[in-house]
Amino acid sequence: MSPGVNNESFSKGNIFGTKNIFINAIEISKTICKSKLTNGDIAVDCTMGNGNDTAFLCNLVGEKGKVYAFDIQEIAVINTRNKLQELNFLKRAELILDTHQNVGKYIKGKVKLVIFNLGYLPKGDHKITTKKETTIEAVQKCIDILEPNGIILLVVYTGHENGKLEKEALDSYTSILSQKDYNVANICFINQINNPPELICIEKVCPR
Repeated sequence: MSPGVNNESFSKGNIFGTKNIFINAIEISKTICKSKLTNGDIAVDCTMGNGNDTAFLCNLVGEKGKVYAFDIQEIAVINTRNKLQELNFLKRAELILDTHQNVGKYIKGKVKLVIFNLGYLPKGDHKITTKKETTIEAVQKCIDILEPNGIILLVVYTGHENGKLEKEALDSYTSILSQKDYNVANICFINQINNPPELICIEKVCPR
């Protein structure tokens, strides 16, 4: 989610402030995370990567909260563990070497927020990417454990073939979710070049 980890990036004050929000999909997802999460919440990072998202979420949920993070590559778990240890966040997270479609095997309660940063591991093997079939299954499983007013954020990269297929599959799946139960938004940047990432948001509606 963020290229580096520092205190400023973790600040929860001035969520909107004077800083531009609509820079890219990642920046918007960070802003939403800050507005949704508070101390004691439970969040899920479905694509652990090098640990930036996991660390960001660990800071937001605080000492009383918890972050479950998933990845299928052992190097991702190692890199994330090292990052969290440096930040003293290791006790706030459970790092899981498994595909995110198995989220239901590890999380039995409800969660406030889930984030996917799709595609491949930065500086890793670009042939290993998330796939539309497992991504859709993972989203379905995450919807099941999402608490009312909770949200799922998907940063989608369409600059590679699997990313394009994921985007098409996610558009088809999310467009038929009941509007009585979910608010779904698709944020894209129409004046940016080189296939900028898009953000899909699925918010569970609170019962009235």
